[in-house]
Amino acid sequence: MILSRSPSTNYLRLCILSVFGVFAVSATAATNELNVVSDNDLPQVELDKIVVTATRTPTRTSNVIAQTRVIDSEELQRYQGQTVMEVLKRQPGISYYGNGGMDKKNNFYMRGYDSKQILVLIDGIRYSSLSAGGATLNLLPADQIERVEILYGASGSSIYGADAMGGVIQIFTKGTNVEKSTFSVTAGVGSNDQYLYGASAQFANANGTALSLSASHNETDGINATLPTNSFNYNKDDDGFESDNFSVALNQRINEQWSAGASALYSKSTSEFDSGAQDAYSDQENGSAQAFIDWRYLPGSSLKLQYGHSIDNSDTSSNFSSVYDSKQDQFSLVGQHLLPIGQGIYGVEYLDQSIDTTAYDADDRDVTSAFLGYVVANNQFDAQANIRFDDNSQYGDQTTYNLGGAYHINPDLRIGASYAKGFRAPTFYDIYSGTESNIDLDPETSDNYEAFIEYDTLLQSTRLTGYQNTVDDLINFVARFDGNTYIGGNSQNIEEAEIKGISLTSDWVIDSYLFGGSYDYQQAKDSSGGFNDGNFLPIRPENKGLLYVGYRLPSLDIRAEYQYVDDYYYSISNADSQLVESYGLLNISGNYQLTNNLSMTARLNNITNKKYVTAPGYNTDGTNFFTSLTYNWF
Repeated sequence: MILSRSPSTNYLRLCILSVFGVFAVSATAATNELNVVSDNDLPQVELDKIVVTATRTPTRTSNVIAQTRVIDSEELQRYQGQTVMEVLKRQPGISYYGNGGMDKKNNFYMRGYDSKQILVLIDGIRYSSLSAGGATLNLLPADQIERVEILYGASGSSIYGADAMGGVIQIFTKGTNVEKSTFSVTAGVGSNDQYLYGASAQFANANGTALSLSASHNETDGINATLPTNSFNYNKDDDGFESDNFSVALNQRINEQWSAGASALYSKSTSEFDSGAQDAYSDQENGSAQAFIDWRYLPGSSLKLQYGHSIDNSDTSSNFSSVYDSKQDQFSLVGQHLLPIGQGIYGVEYLDQSIDTTAYDADDRDVTSAFLGYVVANNQFDAQANIRFDDNSQYGDQTTYNLGGAYHINPDLRIGASYAKGFRAPTFYDIYSGTESNIDLDPETSDNYEAFIEYDTLLQSTRLTGYQNTVDDLINFVARFDGNTYIGGNSQNIEEAEIKGISLTSDWVIDSYLFGGSYDYQQAKDSSGGFNDGNFLPIRPENKGLLYVGYRLPSLDIRAEYQYVDDYYYSISNADSQLVESYGLLNISGNYQLTNNLSMTARLNNITNKKYVTAPGYNTDGTNFFTSLTYNWF
């Protein structure tokens, strides 16, 4: 184990004291500040934000057609000591399961598409696991991140490529917007002997140079990952985790037209897990690096050359030991040109993927791509059209496209609709995962329709989105179980699947009060006419929702949230033994500026100590907390 475990009663006491300490200090501060703070000093929460992921050019969210979600630095502060996966699983339209603990193997689903169909970018560079089949967001620390943008739906496929058929998640590392020189140190403690410490520094000067450096260490004894019902893997011990994380970003403004920069994010970790009586662990290295040069030759027009490299390496020691070393190299040249009406976007890309392992027969492929796009964003009409050509060395060429438009009925009310053609080639993991490989897998294709109505004012932003997707040859991992014990399986094509649903989001800011939430209704079913026709696709709950209420002052941010997840099946067979029952979780978090230099963050999860699972046979944590202090020098 990484650390010895202290008595649980001590944790509960410290947990309660930490959170109530924030509230006690905050309540006093709130009373005082209400008397002395003017309206001009109150926090200004901007509901209409600028995003780049949805169109590959800076666009206001009020002009984006596809549903988009932004998680900014203020919201990320509530997730100190946790991973990006912990952040994402509380977002609208995203469902999740994990195999015990925050760092353990997991998968997430967005509007019925699983993580292999969702492209994850770090500073514009692909970040995914060629061995696990999706991005290892459970190993990416939230404290290294500045901002996250989520693009829902298939419109990203014709902008970024075939692996974006279900959406795009773009992660921006710290240092992308350095305005002044600062230095900070952070120390935190949490349940299950979790300890976090780190430091970051940002430097900026009048010559247009900006440098950001960040490093942190996170470790925990963890929880027992498996339940006694998981007879094959069960081992009554705690499964710990530790990681060292580093990020760096350098940006240089050369003159009014030219700029250049580079950034990198690296994480090295060790995760313990259950594999029968054996002490099993996995050593992992994950990272992404990129360098670019940007030429802004006219106002609103630019050309950007970028190179990126990402790695995902793992060395597992267990009953089924394995070594996977994978990397991706990406070159892109992307331009945008301001037109008399709207913006034109164009680009070419080259991607090389390779994996070093004895488990796969094929270990290398490349994709050459070209795309065109057109965006109109004004106070009356919004429009977006994209077309992309991908030539995959393993699966040939494919063209994807999307077309969408929106009409502003008045300054606050907007309606719109879009269509997108999706395509995804099987990954190495799809072909070779499980107990039996399947080299005859066909690529997936999809037709995706979306319509929405949106109401935005200075006080609130509300959007109702409906979608219907038909997926041909959907790739689904079909697992075989003996009760709750996994005994084998492989990936197979489902001839046709239907995914349809609605998503409602509403966020309000009234004076210092924040409240709102989200509700998702989804039906994702096998419609192939085969043995599982009419069955629900796994890990796709019909109903999912979140409600929150918060209070924010210049030095205070408190939020309570309740998340509900409906029943779902863990397997396409929809067997009763694979039913995961519904659950609801109550969480609370707070940030408080103790002095001009010292701030405190606290989070209390699962306040009611709800007993639940997200995957049969795997454990979840009860009431747990994390609290940290950060000191800043300016």
